[in-house]
Amino acid sequence: MDAAYKPHFILSCTYVWLALMALTGTTYFIGEANLGGIAVMLTVIATAAVKVQMVANYFMGLRRTRWLWRGIVLGWLILVTGLITIAYLSPVK
Repeated sequence: MDAAYKPHFILSCTYVWLALMALTGTTYFIGEANLGGIAVMLTVIATAAVKVQMVANYFMGLRRTRWLWRGIVLGWLILVTGLITIAYLSPVK
């Protein structure tokens, strides 16, 4: 094998991994700052949804599959984040 050969997917996966670390750090610092409220909750949920989509596309290999499988994962993601948001925003009796 040629020593100069560098697969292209390693470079993109490295950038995705760095982005995931940055997003994880963002949510960590939000938690450490004891911030609260609807805007903060929506930011954390949106950050988690972006991270799930990045992991599914790049590390689970869904980026190169049919739209059916990508749609199933996206539908699951929308369902779960929607239910968490509804549960957070619903008043407690």
